[in-house]
Amino acid sequence: MVFLTRVEHFNAAHKLYNPGWSREKNDAVFGKCANDNWHGHNYELYVTVKGKPDPETGFVFDVKRLSLLIKEYVIEKVDHRNLNVDVEFLKGQFCSTENLAIGIWKQLIPHLPDGVQLHCIKLYETPRIYVEYFGD
Repeated sequence: MVFLTRVEHFNAAHKLYNPGWSREKNDAVFGKCANDNWHGHNYELYVTVKGKPDPETGFVFDVKRLSLLIKEYVIEKVDHRNLNVDVEFLKGQFCSTENLAIGIWKQLIPHLPDGVQLHCIKLYETPRIYVEYFGD
């Protein structure tokens, strides 16, 4: 099995806030991330697929095609957006980086061809904070 990773970048804003909690509790749990005026991140997205190299091309998957899929189904929907308000695939969810990674997985999985499996979504919120999601 060979693993292939494509890295993409996007910028987006969000707010961590539980509407079922008081302002005080949100501030205590989320601190500055509960700011009424939102806050932004420069996200780094690592999408890893796996499979066996095609005997005719040597590729697990054409990396240019993978990049186009990521851009069409993820980047165009999240880049320079408010994740809490503007991103349809996050509607009704708490807008954590964990849930964003799961949402990205769900956006990509239907568009991969047979023989190519999505292995991991690794999403850096900051250079020191990231999540990894390997599916259910």
